[in-house]
Amino acid sequence: MAALREGRFEVESGSIVLRGEDGEPVPALHARPEGMPRRGVVLHPDIGGLRPLFEDLVLRLATHGAAVCAPEPFARALASGIDLSDIAQRMAYVPQLEDELQLGDLAAAADYLVVHDDVRDVAILGFCMGGMYALKAAATGRFDRAVSFYGMVRVLEGWSSATVAEPLSTAGQACPTLAIFGDSDPYTPTADIEALRTAWSGRTDCEIVVYPGAEHGFVHDPDRPAHRADDAADAWTRVLEFLEL
Repeated sequence: MAALREGRFEVESGSIVLRGEDGEPVPALHARPEGMPRRGVVLHPDIGGLRPLFEDLVLRLATHGAAVCAPEPFARALASGIDLSDIAQRMAYVPQLEDELQLGDLAAAADYLVVHDDVRDVAILGFCMGGMYALKAAATGRFDRAVSFYGMVRVLEGWSSATVAEPLSTAGQACPTLAIFGDSDPYTPTADIEALRTAWSGRTDCEIVVYPGAEHGFVHDPDRPAHRADDAADAWTRVLEFLEL
């Protein structure tokens, strides 16, 4: 996560287990800075879920003064027998996700930060599929701010189901939100970005930033061919300012 510079705080971190609304265990990563955190941040990973890339990001965010909790988005998929290390199997499982449970897990992570880290304000931040859920979570009333990195504004073909709703349908009720896109990302076409802009028409607290020439995933994984170091650094500067970190 080289694009996000380290902050000045020392950090304590570890693995925890949250409880979903259905009582199921949800593995999560947690980190907190020394002293009193400035705010809480719930982090929804991309479709690849919790892995060293996101362990690093959780730590780096915490060095900027945030208490951070990142739950595994496919916690219930293990019971179905899928191999979580296989991205294709994760992709195929997405229609079986249930928004109520996914958003409930994010709320449980927020509650954990409030209770264990004594924070008042909690933001939601996500990437890719996690960015899609950040847009949905922004409208639940649980979070004071939201950041969506190239989150799908409309559910992708093949991901739709009765339990996976369109982020656009509740976008008008979002808390203050920063949405970051690349204009060469096939998962967030211009028409979808403009639809989101229309939903936020008149909202001075919601902002869309589009990076010319950027493809999907250009910020969060420096090892991807799509990574754009200068744009990623600029995006992180915007995010830290938006979250007041």
